[in-house]
Amino acid sequence: MTKPPMRDRDDFGVALVTGAGSGIGQGIALRLAELGARVVVTDIAETGIADTVKQIEAAGGTALGQKLDVSDPASVNAAFDETERWDKCVDVLVNNAGIVGINPFLDFPLEDWNRVMAINLTGSMLCAQLAAREMVRQRYGRIINITSVSGIRAGVGRTAYGTSKAALVGLTRQIALEVAAHGVTANAIAPGAITTPLTESTYTEETVARLLPMIPAGYMADPADIAAAVAYLGSPDARYVNGETLVVDGGYVCGGMMQTGSLDLGTKSSS
Repeated sequence: MTKPPMRDRDDFGVALVTGAGSGIGQGIALRLAELGARVVVTDIAETGIADTVKQIEAAGGTALGQKLDVSDPASVNAAFDETERWDKCVDVLVNNAGIVGINPFLDFPLEDWNRVMAINLTGSMLCAQLAAREMVRQRYGRIINITSVSGIRAGVGRTAYGTSKAALVGLTRQIALEVAAHGVTANAIAPGAITTPLTESTYTEETVARLLPMIPAGYMADPADIAAAVAYLGSPDARYVNGETLVVDGGYVCGGMMQTGSLDLGTKSSS
């Protein structure tokens, strides 16, 4: 089997980002546009789409917007059809759209479970499947699923969210296994604590005060930190990285459950 041809490292082609109207998705869309990608900005909120497209175009980038409900196959098809304006299939797919839904396990409503799974997991599968079919034909593609440290470590009330994100890691590996021979890669990024419109109601002043001592870096991420990881995994340079989950959390997962604060190692003697 021959190696896939190496694209120019600055050739990001066409990128489609779901949930790109705000937060992590918007940060990713802006960064990809900055790197030269033509970005299809999708979201269920049209005001968010317009805002992201406006920011990209104001910075000299190229973008178009498309309303998208990732849980609706017809809506997914319509979003991917937008790339026909550029006579091009999607080169980089970022599955970022997602919802949380916090409820105790013993009382978790089935309808909430189904809704979270439909958007976070099934929606990602639908988008990845449609993108991968074209990527395989052109023998190039990058699929990036935005999961979460909640898919690695359980969190109270996150029965559906954490399970959906853990399953998304499994889906990433399945995709990677089946498309790698065609020059297509699939990887996941697991953000840790991050400040976005989706999380602002969760991270109150009190919860942040409890959380920060468990993050070795000492601060919460912002969308630019996740966008930087996407910039690598979505690039031609990442052709041999496949089926991996890159945790971007300031060291939270490696810290351990009982970590309560950081150590000042700079003042310690080595003797």
